Amino acid sequence: MNLFDFSLQLNGFPIKEASRVLKSIQNIDASSYETYLQDTKKELLKYHLKNNSFYNSFAKGINIDDWNSIPVMTKKDLQKPLYERLSSGISEKDVYINKTSGSSGDPFIFAKDKFSHALTWAVIQNRFGWYSLDFNSSKQARFYGIPLDKKGYYKERIKDKLSSRFRFSVFDLSDATFEKHLKKFQTTPFDYINGYTSAIVQFAKFLNQKGLVLKESCPSLKACIVTSEMLFEEDKSLMETQFGVPVINEYGASELDLIAFENPNGIWQLNSETLFVEILDENNNILPYGEEGRIVITSLYNKAHPFIRYDIGDIGVLSKASTLKAPILEKLIGRTNDIAILPSGKKAAGLTFYYITKSIIEDDGNVKEFIIEQTNLNTFKVIYVSTEKLSKEKIKIITTEMENYLEKGLQINFERQNQLVRSKSGKLKQFTSYLNLNT
Repeated sequence: MNLFDFSLQLNGFPIKEASRVLKSIQNIDASSYETYLQDTKKELLKYHLKNNSFYNSFAKGINIDDWNSIPVMTKKDLQKPLYERLSSGISEKDVYINKTSGSSGDPFIFAKDKFSHALTWAVIQNRFGWYSLDFNSSKQARFYGIPLDKKGYYKERIKDKLSSRFRFSVFDLSDATFEKHLKKFQTTPFDYINGYTSAIVQFAKFLNQKGLVLKESCPSLKACIVTSEMLFEEDKSLMETQFGVPVINEYGASELDLIAFENPNGIWQLNSETLFVEILDENNNILPYGEEGRIVITSLYNKAHPFIRYDIGDIGVLSKASTLKAPILEKLIGRTNDIAILPSGKKAAGLTFYYITKSIIEDDGNVKEFIIEQTNLNTFKVIYVSTEKLSKEKIKIITTEMENYLEKGLQINFERQNQLVRSKSGKLKQFTSYLNLNT
């Protein structure tokens, strides 16, 4: 019995219809795709202008024949009661409701009509199928957070059971816990690993220290899919070595859909079936393929709630090899709010600090993981977990390298902790600036 599909259907999400529609979209010829896309965008726009008073007011006076005249929507625009943003004739009982993670600092509650949400699952199932993984039968080792309250805890455990997955909590990444994880892999025929990048990297480091390859302990393992946090090439290489299976990079947003998924050729393929992705500059001009800018996304099938030219808060680049039907995400640079402003006025992606430091700080295996915070214009803090405290020599090297890559005169402080603080969901934010970027 297909328990996962059955549970979706039972809760009113028409997964069979969604899978059929997805297949019909994928069968559209490349030469006809532009016409399909333009018609779908216009139909969606007309629907929300007619049926959604919030969007009608937001996009007042636009020219529906000029896509560039449509205003860009930000998370702050959506921070108002959900009932004010729902389309007419749709109640909160008729939709899928959730809350964004708040990693951008601007959380809000959103809604998706049930067909749109079913399409999301149809896309996910399709992408996982590239690696012979089936949501209804493949066993998942899930590295995620889990609610600590009794009701939330058991609700997630039931969902895990229906979804053929076992959850490994990411709130305890000690060696003793990883020993238990290893025993579970040795006795359970898992097909794939799925979860937060940082926690899975730590498990790979544990295996590396023990000189183990996970597939030798769990021969059924086929793949590892990481999501929600940045994946660095050296971490990917480590995981592939220690797990003995391909590591696949996923990029998504709960309010939208699966945005991009690494295909078997190693290309980060964007979801062009249910989303329309643009790269815009600071003045909302569309940038050509190959240029870096803000990732702005339109959800093509959500009629309950408008996500039209929605600035997700990330910065990226579309490959020059992209087409409308087969767009490629060449690079995901980070979030727009993860920007460090230096004393000279120069700006740098926060992950630049993380990347520079990472190449030095982890070379001997002493440091387990770390994050970086900007506390003042010229002051940064490196918070780390390690077996031994960083030496003065190592601290000097890191400080010098940061100044070489960025600018002189920076104050770099180091703080050793027993454990890094993760968000309620279990995610780890690798760089945080406490400066007000609007001043």
